[in-house]
Amino acid sequence: MKPSKGLWFLLAIIILISIIVEWRPWQDPVYSEVLDSPLEKQNKKDADLSLTPKIPETIVEEHQPIRAQLSAINYTTITAELGEKILKLPVRDGQKFKKGDVLVQFDCGVQQAQHDKKKAELNIAERNALTNEKLFKLGAAGRIEYENSQSEFEKVKAEVSELSVLISRCITRAPFAGHVAEQRAREQQFVPSGQPILEIIDNGPLELEFIVPSKWAQWLNEKKLFQIYIDETDKEYPAKVTQVGARIDPISQTIKVRAAIKGSFSELRPGMSGTVTIEKPLIESPL
Repeated sequence: MKPSKGLWFLLAIIILISIIVEWRPWQDPVYSEVLDSPLEKQNKKDADLSLTPKIPETIVEEHQPIRAQLSAINYTTITAELGEKILKLPVRDGQKFKKGDVLVQFDCGVQQAQHDKKKAELNIAERNALTNEKLFKLGAAGRIEYENSQSEFEKVKAEVSELSVLISRCITRAPFAGHVAEQRAREQQFVPSGQPILEIIDNGPLELEFIVPSKWAQWLNEKKLFQIYIDETDKEYPAKVTQVGARIDPISQTIKVRAAIKGSFSELRPGMSGTVTIEKPLIESPL
């Protein structure tokens, strides 16, 4: 017995339904892209965003490595104040000294002799001035003679003071405690006035000087703590900002910053260099 047409039709429908269920076009991305209108996709996106909790955005600026060099806060060059021979030079390269110690002594024998001579002349001028003053009061001396003796006394007194200042320059004392960075002259050497003799630096805290972007001035201020990595020692050290420049360079858009090493570290020396890493504060964006 042959199957009827109705049975064939039912069998065809069952096969078609099986093919559609197996294909599942509604799950095909391409098919879904065709079916979804732009408005429907936007509504679906907005719905997904509404279900997602909002988290405050926190932007952490990256660390900005800056090169810096160590230097002494106090340093100076001792020069010859007199054009004379160096009689004594008690300190040498790298040698330490205390505040007030003799660094350089010049041969000032001639100046000392001139000073002694003027002091003797001062004694004579003072006696003449006192004598003429008494005679003038008694009417035994004229006013001009009295006034001339007073002027002579003041003149010699000023010359003695001038030589005293000159004698004081024969010895140069240390303005602060430190050590000799460089020696540029030797004992028994004649040096003209103004010639460098010693370069000295103090033993106090070391200072850092570096350049940062000008926009950092909005948050970088004094007492800001940070770390510096020193190349020569391969270590990090704590430091603190002590001064932020008052003027911004308009060309490079940078500003100068000074800082000091916190603490005393015997291995550190002026001239060492390293990398300064200053961490910027967190910036929270509004919701």
